[in-house]
Amino acid sequence: MQHRRNEREGLEGKDGLSLLGDVPLVAETPEELLDDETTPIARFFVRNNGLLPQPMTDADGWTFTVDGEVERPLHLTLADLKNRFPHKTFRMVLECGGNGRSFFEPKAEGNPWTNGGVGCAEWTGVSLGDVLREAGLKDSAQFTGHFGADPDKSGSFEHQAMSRGVPIAKALEEHTLLVWAMNGEALPFIHGGPLRLIVPGWPGSLSQKWLKRIWIRDREHDGPGMTGLSYRLPVRPLAPGADGRDVENRILESMPVRSIVTAPADGTRYPAGTRTLDIRGAAWAGDDAVARVEVTLDAGATWVEAAMIPPRNRYDWTRWQVSLPLPSDGFYEIFARAMDSAGRAQPFRAANWNPNGYGCNVMHRVAVTVGPEA
Repeated sequence: MQHRRNEREGLEGKDGLSLLGDVPLVAETPEELLDDETTPIARFFVRNNGLLPQPMTDADGWTFTVDGEVERPLHLTLADLKNRFPHKTFRMVLECGGNGRSFFEPKAEGNPWTNGGVGCAEWTGVSLGDVLREAGLKDSAQFTGHFGADPDKSGSFEHQAMSRGVPIAKALEEHTLLVWAMNGEALPFIHGGPLRLIVPGWPGSLSQKWLKRIWIRDREHDGPGMTGLSYRLPVRPLAPGADGRDVENRILESMPVRSIVTAPADGTRYPAGTRTLDIRGAAWAGDDAVARVEVTLDAGATWVEAAMIPPRNRYDWTRWQVSLPLPSDGFYEIFARAMDSAGRAQPFRAANWNPNGYGCNVMHRVAVTVGPEA
């Protein structure tokens, strides 16, 4: 079938990503390659749910629809968006809902993400809320439904590979964008170009690529990725390994607080006599702010607070750094933990086990050695 071409073509131009899956194409970024304030496109992770659609040569002619519970259905081109609505650029985190999945025990279903299903880019577009206000939301409007141009994993266009949605309040946030540019360049095809959604702070599956339609609904959306256990967490803690099918669950909305160490890389060796360890990284917290980042070299017996660089705007990640004294040569394990503005901190051990492995925010561990091997 035409759409079952080599999906790895989507990794052309990528730098150092780790391939997690071919069909659909999934690749994550090693933590040490996330050391830039703005994640370069070449190092931005890739997550597809279906196959790649056919690229479009006339980007400004791309069309999409806003319909459903609105007074005035809209049929717009990308050129219409650019000409009729105020442009906005924000640097914001985009994170897969399964980021951290591989740290659950026992293993959960899905792509084995470590910490690299995340990136923080500059996104340019218009606020979805401005478009929805022009369409005129009816009093009955409760939820969005998102639809893209990509075929499902079989190559069929009859069913959506993924169609998720958000409550209207989230859709109306200023930072929820219809995006046509990334880091000042035309939005790359592999990242949803020429038009995609960015729903910051919530699972990346909501940020529909190759956007064709926003359906305003009078109820919670029930497209693929919205039912069963998809992107849901148990309301009450499950025993690890439980199937979770007969328990109350909730939709995964705001992503949990997380920090990563971006330097040094795991396995770094320093010369004998090194007595200062310079550590830096990034932290983010879904809808919330990062309140504090702390680092330990002694498994949590003592913690040192890192200095944080204020984020550029809401949903930007917080870059942090700290210099720690080393008492001697030897082997050291770095653990970093962030705390959000609601007082929630990362755990040492993966918590809130669920069958599909969502929302794991266990602390990142990096091991380094000073001097020769023992």
